[in-house]
Amino acid sequence: MSQEFANYASLNGKTVFVTGGAGGIGAQTVRAFADQGAKVGFLDINADAGNALLADLDGEHAFAQCDLRDIDALRTALEELKDELGHAHVLVNNAAHDDRHDWRKVTPEYWDERMATNIRHMFFAIQSVAPGMIENGGGSIVNLGSNSWWEAGAGFPAYATAKSAVHGLTRTMARELGDHRIRVNTVVPGWIMTERQKELWVTPEALAKQVDRQCLPDPIDPVYVARMVLFLASDDAAMCSAGNFMVEGGSI
Repeated sequence: MSQEFANYASLNGKTVFVTGGAGGIGAQTVRAFADQGAKVGFLDINADAGNALLADLDGEHAFAQCDLRDIDALRTALEELKDELGHAHVLVNNAAHDDRHDWRKVTPEYWDERMATNIRHMFFAIQSVAPGMIENGGGSIVNLGSNSWWEAGAGFPAYATAKSAVHGLTRTMARELGDHRIRVNTVVPGWIMTERQKELWVTPEALAKQVDRQCLPDPIDPVYVARMVLFLASDDAAMCSAGNFMVEGGSI
């Protein structure tokens, strides 16, 4: 199925920070913004993948390796990106990890680690970049949620809990920052066919079951999540804030 995508002139020359930008949805998002002429700074724990992606991009971009569970390291990395590219006009809080786990075996330590991986860094990234957005006169923050908890999915209760919290974070920060013309929204992906998903969990039977749940009959490529993020970052979405924008094929 061939697609023709929009070009958003308002993104040309803007500075965009993406967490978890070296693979999956994050890498597709980094590429999408770079193709719009934006200056993209991205973070990831995987230095090899991050440096490889950076080398493959045309234009002025930057990569910083860090473990987002370490908030001091996150702050330092965001500061490095700001020093290289300027204050962010757009922040994409993408980083997450949907490891499967049995609720019977979850320990307090594992629970806390899942919160650190999937939700805590989002707030502190916002806290770090919002002052620069205020200085710029506005901005757009896009948090990546998940339809897993909307669907009452099983097999990852800590992940689903963290992802449900993204919506609370989005709505309260949209109110906190709205007077500064900073928009905050959630993009809600369904089951996206990243390489990691294909390697770990996609089977013909599981995929057929998922597509049957959707209104649309096709598996969902990461590019469609990236395209929604682009829209929300652009001036076309100037009056969109505190919202949920679904990219799940109509499965909920």
